[in-house]
Amino acid sequence: MFRVINTGLARTPNAPLNGTVQAGPYLLSTHIPKDPETAKVLLGDMRAQARRTLANVKQSVEAAGGGMRDVTQVIVFITNAADFPAFNEVYCEFFSEPFPSRSTVVVKELLVPGMLIECVVHAYLGADAL
Repeated sequence: MFRVINTGLARTPNAPLNGTVQAGPYLLSTHIPKDPETAKVLLGDMRAQARRTLANVKQSVEAAGGGMRDVTQVIVFITNAADFPAFNEVYCEFFSEPFPSRSTVVVKELLVPGMLIECVVHAYLGADAL
């Protein structure tokens, strides 16, 4: 069983999903560059979208009682390999050594037109979690 984490981020209307759940000490979270108050996708360049996406990750992990150092894996989907350096630049604003395990996949497109990034994040919140 798992529990849904109340992250304070606006939910996407009519979407049959929860953005952040916890199962025991494991936090599972998926993020896009959506405005935390309106749930509308922020369109713009990679830096802006990555910063919004990772800020949402941070808010979700903290809502579960953790911090960015608890993130163990980040799976990133981007739509243009040329945006990878810009993503990396912003990524380093949120993560530092020791970095989590990471995979970056270039995809043809994401669900929302103009959306450049989506992240799946796993965190370990400790044996006493839940």
